[in-house]
Amino acid sequence: MRVQVKMPRVGESIVSGVVSAWLRQPGDAVRRDDPIVSVETDKATVDVPSPADGRLASVARDAGAEVAVDEVLAEIETEAGEVAVAAEARKDAPLAAPPRAEAARAPPPAPPDRPLSPSVRRIAEERGLDAATLPGSGPGGRVLKEDVLAAAPRAPVEPPAPRPPAPQPSGQPAAAAGPMPPPAPAPGARPERVVPMSPLRRRVAERLVQAQSTAAILTTFNEADLSRLVDLRAEVQESFVRGHGVKLGFMSFFVKAAVQALRDFPSVNAEIRGTDIIYHDYYDIGIAVGGGRGLVVPVLRDADRLGFAGVEQAIADFGARAKDNRLRLDELQGGTFTISNGGVYGSMLSTPILNPPQSGILGMHNIVKRAVVVDDAIVVRPMMYLALSYDHRLVDGREAVGFLVRVKEGVEHPERLLFEAPASRMKDEE
Repeated sequence: MRVQVKMPRVGESIVSGVVSAWLRQPGDAVRRDDPIVSVETDKATVDVPSPADGRLASVARDAGAEVAVDEVLAEIETEAGEVAVAAEARKDAPLAAPPRAEAARAPPPAPPDRPLSPSVRRIAEERGLDAATLPGSGPGGRVLKEDVLAAAPRAPVEPPAPRPPAPQPSGQPAAAAGPMPPPAPAPGARPERVVPMSPLRRRVAERLVQAQSTAAILTTFNEADLSRLVDLRAEVQESFVRGHGVKLGFMSFFVKAAVQALRDFPSVNAEIRGTDIIYHDYYDIGIAVGGGRGLVVPVLRDADRLGFAGVEQAIADFGARAKDNRLRLDELQGGTFTISNGGVYGSMLSTPILNPPQSGILGMHNIVKRAVVVDDAIVVRPMMYLALSYDHRLVDGREAVGFLVRVKEGVEHPERLLFEAPASRMKDEE
């Protein structure tokens, strides 16, 4: 018996995906819930599990092929199904002669009307075959790709005949025959490569254009002196790692400072929905991280309820799984505000683009020692430029500047953030 593996429904707005890689090959033994194929959608890369124990009998689509939701990706041949087929063949065989093994495993006769997948139809046409007349080994006698390949394998392509050697001047030996070199590029030609955009990249492009065309995006800037933050991290780093198993980074301070600022300026944590303004009374902070297939923004749920260790552990987990494309779709959805740290790539200043339908995004940048004036003295301090892009339809300039000043105050006085207990802890203590 064969069980179909179909492209799952991984989100309401997702209608298709692209086969990224086959994690198992035909003939491999699989267990129920073992991932067998990786499919990339416009929001995330998901691993499709096996629905049953058995072996991977066939794959319907090659890597790089686009598949629609509910389309068959592969078929699993279950051991129980093989026993049932053999038992059925023995029951129908004459008593005087034991059934042959070949007869027991022979596929049932094909019904007159059998649906053909596009890939089977294409391969049959390439080989000049009528797929409807071929015996099928799939469920209900359905013709599979391997049935077409077994009926008429593609003829090997014969290499072109070698060119006869050019006549040599008298007295010189003929040049030895060998493989022809590749044709030389035309004079002045520039090498190019054509690579289709991945679903994730297409989706990112669509959302960036959407943000630019539907929101009134404005960016305001400030700078922060991170002297105290740098010193504090160095002072507590060893004990923090020993107690929590993760390093204390800069991002957790900016997350906590952003939450404080969002409390004071709730319009930055809101969104426009039709003709209404939706104010979020929770703080789901999107953290932009570089993944194996581009930039992704997993969401840190209820960031106000997390301590520094919880924030750092979640961010480290997001970063590790983003590199392996193992983030779940639900971890990439939602979010009320976003923080992007271009400083890890060396960015000094930028104007980040909103992540719709959010109304604000905070841009962090690299820390550079610069000469600044403090108490009428020129001193060298580790400085960072901060940028807040916001939807001017909802957030006015006064609120945007006030929000950024509040973030600046938070990271310039990090000891205040350390003494702020998470919301859940304060509620428990009351």
